[in-house]
Amino acid sequence: MSIRTTLALIAVATLSACATQGAHMAPFSQAALPDAVKVPMGHRVAMETAAAGDITYQCRAKKDMAGQFEWVFVGPDAGMKDRSGKVVGKYYGPPATWESNDGSKVTGAQVAVAPAGAGNIPSQLVKANPAMGMGAMQGVSFIQRVNTKGGVAPSALCTAATLDKKQVVTYTADYIFWRAV
Repeated sequence: MSIRTTLALIAVATLSACATQGAHMAPFSQAALPDAVKVPMGHRVAMETAAAGDITYQCRAKKDMAGQFEWVFVGPDAGMKDRSGKVVGKYYGPPATWESNDGSKVTGAQVAVAPAGAGNIPSQLVKANPAMGMGAMQGVSFIQRVNTKGGVAPSALCTAATLDKKQVVTYTADYIFWRAV
């Protein structure tokens, strides 16, 4: 067998393996999630995305606590990709908005959170509002934020000297979109 033929067979085998892996990727399972952030029965996964982006925090005075300050969540800005790596939308706010590349978008209200480990923003369950625009977000009933990495408030001091300063931190998370069955 020639080297050219061998290389061609290796290329075909590699491409076949990649195609098979994508086709056999297990669907998202809630089994390992805390009950608080599980989507109720009667819903199915509509779309799975992986997000990477930034969360902005601002140093503000604590309400009704003179002379005390804290980092306050201002809003997210992240891109969302599907499981094949294709950019499918973005997540931003406020208000928390998930927007598909097709122009459809959805906002929602937080139902619950669950700890996701030190240094990570919590897992989250959001009840979606009716979608705006026709497309991928149409009919979305719940959104889960899972597999979070990073995103917590800055470790830098928040004091009178840094009042109103903003800090941006990076994070990644999976956003799972659900529809009623």
